[in-house]
Amino acid sequence: MLPNKVTIWKLRNNNPLRKSYVNNNIKLDEFEALIKITSEMSRYLYPYIRELLKSREDIENNSVIWNDFNNRLIELIKERFNVDSMRVKKLLSQTENDEIILKSLLTLSLCISNLGYIKLKNLLLKF
Repeated sequence: MLPNKVTIWKLRNNNPLRKSYVNNNIKLDEFEALIKITSEMSRYLYPYIRELLKSREDIENNSVIWNDFNNRLIELIKERFNVDSMRVKKLLSQTENDEIILKSLLTLSLCISNLGYIKLKNLLLKF
């Protein structure tokens, strides 16, 4: 397990999309701990994730929710990620962005069950 929040904070820098990328290998137990945290956070955020997915289905009536979320996500990406990277540019592209976001939200919504941790782990290991 991860001993404290500082360790989690440092692990963020292993993301190659970030501006402050550090090329360290994550240990298997750290990887599994991050998956457990993600799974628990998706359980906690499930009502919000569900509302976002529902607003995306009916974009004409609920566009405010989706647009607010999308705009905030793009702000965070520009602030924290390396915008010169092709993968980050893909995230910032409106046409490709929606598909990536939808897949991510659907994946997180499927991780809320008791077996959600295992589902997410298998998905990421196959990726």
